[in-house]
Amino acid sequence: MTPGALNAIVPMACVAAAGIAAMVAEAFREPGERMPIAGLGAVGLIGAAISVVLLWNHHTSSFGGIVSADNFGLFVTMILVIVGLLTLAISGPTVEREQLPSGEYYALTLFALAGMMLMATATDLLVIFLALEVMSLAVYVLTGLRRDSPVASEAAFKYFLLGAFSSAFFLYGIAFTYGVTGSTHLDRIGSVIAAGAAQETMMQRLAVGLLLVGFAFKVSAVPFHMWTPDAYEGAPSSVTGFMSTGVKAAAFAAFVRVFLSAFEPLRGDWGPILWVVAAATMILGTVVGVVQSNVKRMLAYSSIAHGGYLIVALLSGNDLGKGAVLFYLLTYAVTNLGAFGVIGLLESSEQNDQVDDYTGLWHTHPVLAGLMTVFLLSLGGFPPMAGFIAKWYVFTAAMKAGNSGLAIIGVLTSVVSVFFYLRIVVKMYMTEGGRPASFPAVPKVAGVALVVSAILIFYLGLLPARVLDWAAQSISTIF
Repeated sequence: MTPGALNAIVPMACVAAAGIAAMVAEAFREPGERMPIAGLGAVGLIGAAISVVLLWNHHTSSFGGIVSADNFGLFVTMILVIVGLLTLAISGPTVEREQLPSGEYYALTLFALAGMMLMATATDLLVIFLALEVMSLAVYVLTGLRRDSPVASEAAFKYFLLGAFSSAFFLYGIAFTYGVTGSTHLDRIGSVIAAGAAQETMMQRLAVGLLLVGFAFKVSAVPFHMWTPDAYEGAPSSVTGFMSTGVKAAAFAAFVRVFLSAFEPLRGDWGPILWVVAAATMILGTVVGVVQSNVKRMLAYSSIAHGGYLIVALLSGNDLGKGAVLFYLLTYAVTNLGAFGVIGLLESSEQNDQVDDYTGLWHTHPVLAGLMTVFLLSLGGFPPMAGFIAKWYVFTAAMKAGNSGLAIIGVLTSVVSVFFYLRIVVKMYMTEGGRPASFPAVPKVAGVALVVSAILIFYLGLLPARVLDWAAQSISTIF
């Protein structure tokens, strides 16, 4: 093995090692002893971030090219590092309040992140599947980690059951792809399909359709979104924020690699299907989200709608759309984790996750109300927040690609979605009463994480050019 042959897996190895360290620390922890297990995860994630910076522009690969540390994979890995650090920072209050096993919680989070990073850098369908399962199994357990909660158990069971079906579809898609091309490596698949693009077969179409089902489930696209509201409501808030951002980032990274690279010659087959899926996802996520009274379920349908916007960017296929996918993933990750961080801080043993529970928050906890306002306005696409710039680039890419119908649907659904974001803002600022002032102090680490998230939202909204350039340059490395 040549020196540097394993460089491509260094980021995920750092995170996996931190997960193992968290397990060992939990095993040796005395009953009642407080141990900074989250700090072990932070060390691993910082090591992953340093390795991403050192690997940038070097395009190394490992294990015969099935794991590729190109700039695209490294950009997504850095998004996942940010997701991981913010998740660790906001998890403390939830872990203590819910009395979750900290070693198990943090180890599963880190192993899920390692699977996500592998999924973002894998260039072989079987490795993507293995990474998807590593990620999914950890998230299933995290969803039901509150073992004494019937709601959490039901959510985890639904998520696991539907996830098993989607994995079966994905695996059948890999099998059909291998039957057509004789390979599971994306480069080989792309070249074989391109060589015989004029003689498309039913097996090719079946392979594309089955893989689409697998990816659609992971990104919560209609009609494979059914698990999302229940899983988001049943999981602890920090887990909900983690799965809504990390899983989506990893899934879209693999989605882009497979369909804009290997299956690009078959765009005529999957393009119209994705058009319908994107439109239905944006409409359903927005319309059903309007009638929700539970904040976590509302943000679940918001997540579905945002998945539709990302599919619009992916479907555009032009340089602007490709870069917009990565920029949107980054802005959505920072914004949504911030929102769920505030929800986690405001929850108590009685949950307090209804819209009415935010009544008068400005009068009792103005800082948290201000931060929540920033996150909600960014999700709604208000300038000068990052969400506005992200949506603007997505819709511009759609217009340039000739998908003006999708762009119009996206703009209209964005306008409608403003209602359910502003409904919480109105409750916080313009309604008296509600939450008592005797609220536990916000932990410093969680408070700093929320402030940093808000700062990043304004930075990405006001000065997005540099990050957009990095996104465009990184995604160009796989085409």
